Amino acid sequence: MSEVAEINPAVPAAPLAHAALARLAPASAGGEPAAEASWLASRAPAAGDADAGAGAVVARWRTAPPAAEARLATLCDALDLDDLETLAVAVALAVDTDPMAARAVAWLQGSARASHPSIGLLACLDDGAQAGGPDALVQILDGTAVASGLLIPDAGTGSLQDTTLRVPAPLVAALRGGHGAWPEARLDQAPPPVLAADTLAAVEREALALLGAGNGLVIRSGHPEESRAGARALARAAGLRMARVDLPPPPGLGPWLQVHGAVPVTCVELQPGEIRTLPHVPGHDGPWIVATGPEGSWLREDGWGGRGGLASWTLPLPAAGARAVLWQVAGACAVDARLLGERHRHSAARIEALARTARGYREAPAAGGDDAVATGDDGGRFGLREVARAARGASRGELGTLAEQILEDVADDALVLPPALRDDLGVLTARCHTRDTLAQGLGPAARARYRPGVRALFVGPSGTGKTLAASWLATRLGLPLYRVDIASVSSKYIGETEKNLGELFARAEHAEVVLLFDEADALFGKRTDVKDANDRFANQQTNYLLQRIESFDGIVVLTSNARGRFDAAFTRRLDAVLEFPLPLPPQRRALWQAHLGEDHALGASDLNRLASECELAGGHIRNVVLAARALAERGPIAWQHLVPAIHAEYRKVGKPAPSGIAATSRRD
Repeated sequence: MSEVAEINPAVPAAPLAHAALARLAPASAGGEPAAEASWLASRAPAAGDADAGAGAVVARWRTAPPAAEARLATLCDALDLDDLETLAVAVALAVDTDPMAARAVAWLQGSARASHPSIGLLACLDDGAQAGGPDALVQILDGTAVASGLLIPDAGTGSLQDTTLRVPAPLVAALRGGHGAWPEARLDQAPPPVLAADTLAAVEREALALLGAGNGLVIRSGHPEESRAGARALARAAGLRMARVDLPPPPGLGPWLQVHGAVPVTCVELQPGEIRTLPHVPGHDGPWIVATGPEGSWLREDGWGGRGGLASWTLPLPAAGARAVLWQVAGACAVDARLLGERHRHSAARIEALARTARGYREAPAAGGDDAVATGDDGGRFGLREVARAARGASRGELGTLAEQILEDVADDALVLPPALRDDLGVLTARCHTRDTLAQGLGPAARARYRPGVRALFVGPSGTGKTLAASWLATRLGLPLYRVDIASVSSKYIGETEKNLGELFARAEHAEVVLLFDEADALFGKRTDVKDANDRFANQQTNYLLQRIESFDGIVVLTSNARGRFDAAFTRRLDAVLEFPLPLPPQRRALWQAHLGEDHALGASDLNRLASECELAGGHIRNVVLAARALAERGPIAWQHLVPAIHAEYRKVGKPAPSGIAATSRRD
C-alpha cells in the first residue's frame, strides 16, 4: 500500500526492531491485508536471508548499526546481552519511538491497547521457539536486561506469557540521544566547579588515585556546595559525567549510567555516628562518589549480600594565598583580600557565597573594632567590613537550635579591663588571626599534629566581662558569635549529647563562627570515679568532648566562674586561659563612665565615690545604670536615681549596700 510505503521507506541500514518484527510477520494474510501486516511484510528485506537465524540478524546489526541506534549497540555490548535479549530490547524500545512498530506489535498480539511486547511474543524471536518456547521465556526473565532494569516487566492480571516488557522512559530518552531523568537521578548540568587551584590539584592527584583503587570514594567537606564541587571536579578528572543520584536509586539506573558514561554522585549530610549503605545497582560495576560532610560512615553493597567500606577523603581548604586570590577575583579590594585569605579559613564555595552578599553591603556603614573596617577601597570593591556583615547574616540558622547568635558588636571603648588582661586578649586575637599559618616555618615537633583550632577559657567571678570579651573578640575577628544552648545540646538519652555536640562542631567549622560555651563546666567538668552506670556514661561524654574539642578547627571560647571545676586533661588542650578579676577602683570608675555615657548629672567626685565604695563588677554596674535610667525617665541620670538602684542591686546579691551610699533617694 502506498500509505505504508510513505510511512516507512526502505533504508540501507534498517533498525534492529524492524528486522526482528519481520521475522514475526505471518506467511500470508487472507483477503485485504491490514496496514500493519503490509508494514511487517515490507520489513522482510531488513531481516536478510530468510534462513538466517536470530544470531545472524543481530551480528549483522552489531557490525554496522544505524546512527540512531549507536547508543543501543554500545549498551548491549556493555551489558553483554545475548541475541534474544538484544532483539527484545530493540522491539521494546521501538514501540515507544516508532508509531508503526507499536501498531504492528499490538496487531500481532491481537489487542489495540497492548502496544508493549509481551514475553510470549518476544520468545517467538528465538530460533528454538517451536521446540521449546518456555526456555525462551526463562531466558528473557532471568537475563541481564531484566535484572539491570533495562526491561521492566508488567505482569498485570494475565499469564506469564502475557507479561509485557517496557524500557523506562528516561532510558528511552537516553538511548535516542537525549538525557533522560528520574526524580531520583539526573545528569549534572552545572558549570565547571569553582575551586582553588591547589584544591583542584589535590583532587586530580589524591582523590583520583583513591577512586581508582576502590569501588567508590566519600568526599568530605564542611560546606555542602564545596563537597559537590569536589565530586564534580573528580568526575571531570576521571573523564566521566556526573549524575546526581538520590537514595534509593530507580530501577534501570545501571544501564542509564552506561549510556551516558556517568558516575553516580550522592549528596547527603549524615549525623554523627550515622551509617548509610549504597545499594548494589545492577548494570553498574563502576565507582560511586558520595559528597557529604565530616560526620557519618558509608558502606556499599557488592551484589552478593556483602558490604564494604568506601575510601574517605577530606577536601582540603585552599591555602591562604589561594584564598586571597579567590577573594580578589570575587570582588574584594587587594589589601583586604590578602587579610581575608590569611585570617579566615573559608572554602571556595563559601567565599563566593559571602562575596555575593558583601557586594550588596558595599555602601553600608559598619560598627565594631578597627579590624572590622575595610583597610582599602579600590574601584568600589568590598572589604573586611562588608564581609563581616555578610558572614553574620549568612550564618543565621546554620547551627539550628543548638546555639543562639549574638548579633551585637562590641567596640573597644565598651570593654573595660585591666591593662594586663587586655594585652592577653590582644595576644589571643593575634593567635586567631594567624592560626592557619601559625606552624609554618617552625620545627617538625611544632608542625606535627598541628590543628588550626583555637580554644580559650575565660575564668572569673560573675559580671567581670567574660561574655562581653567574647563578643569583643568576635567583633575584632569579623566572625559571627554563637552562644551554645546547653539545654538543647544535653540529652538524658545515652549518646544523644555526643551526637548533638558533634553536629554543632561540624556546622560551626564550615560556617567559620566563634562558639561560646557559657558556664562551660556544666559540660566539660571533671571525670569521676566509676561507681555506677551513670558515672560511666558521664565519663564517656567527657572523653568525647575532650577529643572533639581538640580536633575542632574553629574558635571556641568557654567561660566559667572557677577554673578548678575542669578536668586536668581538658586544661592541657586549651590554648589560652584568661583570668577576669573583680575590677579595682580605677577599672570601676572607667566602667561607670562607659555605662553612663555623657548624658548624666554626676561630677568627678561622684564617680570617684561610686568607684571607691561600690565594689561591683561590670555586669552589676550595667544593671544599676539601666535601673537608674528608668528612674530618671527622660532626664539625665543624677545621684538620687543611682542610690535606690545600687541598694536594689546589693539586695539581689545578698549583701548590704556600702555605708557611704546614703539610703535616701535624694542627695544632700
